Order: sequence, then C-alpha cells, then structure tokens
Amino acid sequence: MKDKIIHKATELFLNLGFKSVTMDDLANAMGISKKTIYSHFRNKTELVEATTMVTSQYIIRGIEEIMALGKNPIEELYEIKKFIMLELKNEKSSPLYQLQKYYPKIHSTLKEVQFECMRDCVGNNVTRGMEAGIYRQDLNVEFVCRIYFTGVMGIKDNELFPTKFFSKSQVMDHFLEYHLRGIVSPKGRDILNTIINSNNQ
Repeated sequence: MKDKIIHKATELFLNLGFKSVTMDDLANAMGISKKTIYSHFRNKTELVEATTMVTSQYIIRGIEEIMALGKNPIEELYEIKKFIMLELKNEKSSPLYQLQKYYPKIHSTLKEVQFECMRDCVGNNVTRGMEAGIYRQDLNVEFVCRIYFTGVMGIKDNELFPTKFFSKSQVMDHFLEYHLRGIVSPKGRDILNTIINSNNQ
C-alpha cells in the first residue's frame, strides 16, 4: 500500500503541484481513508520527501542503465534527454519551483542528489568524448559538469522560460544542442548534425 500511495501522490504532485494537493485529495483519488495514508506517513512533508526521493532514484537508475549501453557520448546525452522527458511528460505544475518555495529542506537535499548524479554522468560523458576525439581536448571537465548542471536547473525556471514561448521539450532540445556545440570537436560536430537532422525529419 505504501508504494501505491507514493505512486499516486507522485502523479498528483506532478500534475497539480505540491502545494495544491491535500491529503484529502490523495485519499479521494485512491478511494482510501486518510487514516490509511497516515499509517504510512506521519504528515504531508514526509510524503512529499518520499515521492521526491523515489522519483529521483528511479530517474538516476534509468540514466545509469543508458550509460551502461556504451553508446557514443553525444548519442548518450540525447537518449538520457529522451528518457527524462518521457518520465516527466505529465509534469504540468512547475514542481521544482513549488518544492523550493514550500519545502526548501527537501529541495536542497534533492538538489544535492541531482548534482552528484549529473556530475558523475556528465563527467563520465565528457571524459569518454574527449578520449574518442568527438569533444575538444582542452575542456575542463569539472567546469563543464557545473555549467551543465546550472543550465539544466535554469531552464526549469518557468519565469525565465515560460511555456507560452517554449515547450519543455523545445527548451531541453535547444539547451542540449547549445551545450554540445560548445564542447564538440569537428568530428563530433558531424555526429551532432546527423543526430539533429534525423530528429527533425
């Protein structure tokens, strides 16, 4: 039952927002009593923390599985982007913004977890790309990891990138191309152009 509660709560939070969804809403949506929810979670904050961390760990495992496939680094980043967009396809409520505003401690913990994952992922990606000759040889790996993370967090800001101007998918596509064009070698640029052209067909 605990897993079912987390699953349904995650769905509601992504669609309606952490602030908007009450324990009554969750109980009604599941057809159970609030007492049942409170037997697993002492309060809403505990539930928000559980849903946030479970979702985060699921996405991290998915990224690790993609990395284990050994694709070329440029293709790998596009596969990771596709996976994340698919997992967050129902995200309509700017959940990160609401998490930061109403649950700052949970947001801070999540940010640390995300940074460590992205640092490993992007660091590994950049190192392999340099070794394969498809990324520039003069890159500072730590800088690229941090600027990439800053960019990913920035494009999630709905005030900076309102959906009336950009869809989430468009923003991620633009950002990924912007990132890669800054680090690819001439050989990598050919691979990148091929991927972009095939995605546009």
